[in-house]
Amino acid sequence: MSHPPPPGAPRARIPGPQQPLPPFPRIGAGLWRRCLGAGLAVWAATACVTWTTRSTAPLPALVLLGGFLVPVAFVLWAYERHGRDLGVSAVLGCFLAGGALGVLGAALAGSAVPHPSPDWLLTVALAEEAAKLGALAFTLRRQPGIRGTRAGLVLGAAVGVGFAAVESTGYALAAALATPWGRLEPELLRGLLAPFGQGLWTAVTGGALLALRRPDGRFRYAPPVVAACMGVALLHALADALRAVSPWLVVRLTGRGTEPGLFASGYPPQPSAAQQHLLTLVSAVGPALVTLVGAGWALSLVRRNPPWKNTP
Repeated sequence: MSHPPPPGAPRARIPGPQQPLPPFPRIGAGLWRRCLGAGLAVWAATACVTWTTRSTAPLPALVLLGGFLVPVAFVLWAYERHGRDLGVSAVLGCFLAGGALGVLGAALAGSAVPHPSPDWLLTVALAEEAAKLGALAFTLRRQPGIRGTRAGLVLGAAVGVGFAAVESTGYALAAALATPWGRLEPELLRGLLAPFGQGLWTAVTGGALLALRRPDGRFRYAPPVVAACMGVALLHALADALRAVSPWLVVRLTGRGTEPGLFASGYPPQPSAAQQHLLTLVSAVGPALVTLVGAGWALSLVRRNPPWKNTP
């Protein structure tokens, strides 16, 4: 016959079943949509206040939102759809490395090339792609398990949009300081189109780099990787060249003359409001056409990579 324990006696604690920790943070579906929608609403309100009051105080918030909103939403979408198993640290680290190391390396390499020179655009494009690829390799140097085309495409895109966010913010800030109400529109549009330019180029090179990564984590800079880097550098340079000739096209379309010094600053002198809007449109159409070629290249890599169908 058992007797109850005396009062105050310690009781044995039977541990309950422990639930295994989730392998990755649970981010709710559609977070990127909410981030993009709320960010656009805040950006629109900031733009209205800035334009109405003609105050320069909201300009930093306007520039930062214009430069980082779409890249951040794109990274959230990429993580939610195709990068949960890669880990938050890898995706976030690539985004930050692209913004810091990529821009720093590209600035140092670009400053060593005389400007203007016939091959300046191609040299700068190649320097930027090499810097972003180096930022990707540096971020993943201690994570040998991350390899394959899918990982390269996702993390390469994260590096590219991080680079584009900082670069677009710098261009928009310079434009805002020079002429706060004149050239800000094209630079903000550049920020909104960031994932479809810099992010796409680095996704292709990142897919080539990680597809050939050895199981021990060492990177192989084999001919396919070099060819991919050269190919996206050509597309990158072509997109920049089309953007550079946009002022000339605007002048030709609006019937202005071609007097000497017209293109000295890269923009028509004292452009009208119609010319400014036309410049924004023309400077976006040319690079968009080049981006379609890069998108087709990236989609061909996706179709040849079966794990895309089984991503978390």
